[in-house]
Amino acid sequence: MENSPQSKNSSDSKKPDNLRSILIAGVVILVLALLFLPGMLAKPTSSAVTNYTQFMNDVSHHKVSNAVIDVTSGNISGKLTNGKSYSFSGPLPSINADQVTMRNDGVNVTYQPPSNSIFTFGNILLVAILVIGGFMMYRAAKGQMAGVVSMGRTRAKLYTAERPRTTFADVAGYQGVKQEISEVVDFLKAPGKYREIGARIPRGILLVGPPGTGKTLIARAVAGEAGVPFLSVSGSDFMEMFVGVGASRVRDLFQTARKQSPAIIFIDEIDSIGRKRGAGLGGGHDEREQTLNQLLSEMDGFDVNDDLIMMAATNRPDILDLALLRPGRFDRQIVVPLPDLEERLPILAVHCKDMRLSPEVDLELVARGTPGMSGADLANLVNEAALHAVRRGSPMIDMADFESARDRELMGQRRESTVLSIDEKERVAYHEAGHAVLAYVLAEADPLHKVTILPTGMALGVTQQLPLEERHIYSKSSIEDRLAVRMGGRVAELIVYGDLSTGASNDLQGNTELARKMVREWGFSSRLGPMAWGSEGVVFLGEDLMHSRDFSESTATVVDEEVSRILQEQEERAMQMLLQHKEGLDKVTKLLLEKETISGEEVGHLIEEANGGPVHEGKAALVPHFTPQGGGLVPPNNDKIASFKSDV
Repeated sequence: MENSPQSKNSSDSKKPDNLRSILIAGVVILVLALLFLPGMLAKPTSSAVTNYTQFMNDVSHHKVSNAVIDVTSGNISGKLTNGKSYSFSGPLPSINADQVTMRNDGVNVTYQPPSNSIFTFGNILLVAILVIGGFMMYRAAKGQMAGVVSMGRTRAKLYTAERPRTTFADVAGYQGVKQEISEVVDFLKAPGKYREIGARIPRGILLVGPPGTGKTLIARAVAGEAGVPFLSVSGSDFMEMFVGVGASRVRDLFQTARKQSPAIIFIDEIDSIGRKRGAGLGGGHDEREQTLNQLLSEMDGFDVNDDLIMMAATNRPDILDLALLRPGRFDRQIVVPLPDLEERLPILAVHCKDMRLSPEVDLELVARGTPGMSGADLANLVNEAALHAVRRGSPMIDMADFESARDRELMGQRRESTVLSIDEKERVAYHEAGHAVLAYVLAEADPLHKVTILPTGMALGVTQQLPLEERHIYSKSSIEDRLAVRMGGRVAELIVYGDLSTGASNDLQGNTELARKMVREWGFSSRLGPMAWGSEGVVFLGEDLMHSRDFSESTATVVDEEVSRILQEQEERAMQMLLQHKEGLDKVTKLLLEKETISGEEVGHLIEEANGGPVHEGKAALVPHFTPQGGGLVPPNNDKIASFKSDV
């Protein structure tokens, strides 16, 4: 079962609100009913006398038998000599002379004195309203006090053994991660054998990896395998506007965990409170630093018999405070990387378990065609394929649906509303044909998969390359081929039209970034030699803002010159290759204008036909759908599949 202090507090706060609303509605209905219902339900009665003048006239003619005068309201009622009743409003106060006339004419006059009882309708209603209002104010004040008292309590959710558990069987792939973390599970199940030999299990385990790789799922699987309580909380749950609340919640978290010992404490996105101290813009952050100090104290203050394991997840380990990562706190860091080919297949199988797949669907081909995708990306891919199948009215998911889903995730949605003119369409076709021809003829360029001139995502055209194998190391020549392929669109426009357009802006940005990495980080410049400087990232911490450049102005000039040289050399190389295959460029452009989307296989046939034979030996000529792929545009951060976009 889940014993969540946060859920209890929220449910308790909802009950007074609901009760308060019911009481307010009841009071309003009661008041309205008491005010209007008597008048609405009262039946009009006929009176023999309707006014005071008529009454006194009847008195003078001896027609009135008796009269009852209400001294409070002035109402006069009674009976006539003929037996009829009457009732009307008289003067207030009563006229004494008229009362004497009544007695002289034989009318039996009586008076109705005012009531001395406090239990009148008005008094009862007033008391009821005061009592209900006071009760509501008491409940509201009590709720506010409870909120103030509970502010320092932990918001962690507690999962116990009675709750349906997540185990390693629910985590597809990641065998290496499971093997490394299995010691923690074994220690929680049988801590005695570790203590007998004197071994000490790591007190803290930090899961590091890109977003969407399943770090939180792995942490829950550890708790499920060990069968111990699991307290899950996000790093942002400790932060409040009041200084000291975060530290109080950390203390309450560990006190709760010790009561459930042995247990696992899991803090997701720990970088929100574990960031380096004193590195914020404009000075430190008192609340975050006090929270971090309390967390450090609690982690280092574990008793020997405390069977508590601290787990945390982050995708920014570089910004964590060094005191948090030292032995005795987070002793072990486990990297949860993007899944490789062998891991993507079981992940896809898990997500496709409840899907209605066509017999022709080969998940192995889908897995080979989705390198660089995380588990969350693969889940989204399967869902997009199912949506595409429903959209086209198919009862099952086919391979074409996976192809369409992958294109949507990598390149974006097709923009039906964007209509290009004939001249623009031809220029985009030549631009994409330039990319496609160079992707096919250059020896170390990634094989061509698809070319389209349909506006997709933010691009007017896309050339997509899918590597034949997952690559982790890139040679200088392979990166130069990437630069040349990117230059293909710009050079093709220059060859055909003699001028340039804005369509190559995205290509130039990517090439400049890649060439700068070659010079600054990878040592590919002969003038600078084996030297490297860090990349110029965005300002994330105060120390990044104040970081001084670690090379001189003259070296910066050399870096700029080398970047310019590399780009110009690859532009000239792309020019030579496209002039050599000008006939193939024209044929690919013509077919693009006819079909708008062509495959890498069709591009290869056209280039070889124009060349009179194979372009070179050892080059993969044909790349079918969902063939093995890998890599990205900017190695070694190959998070996504390579693709080129022509932006305007």
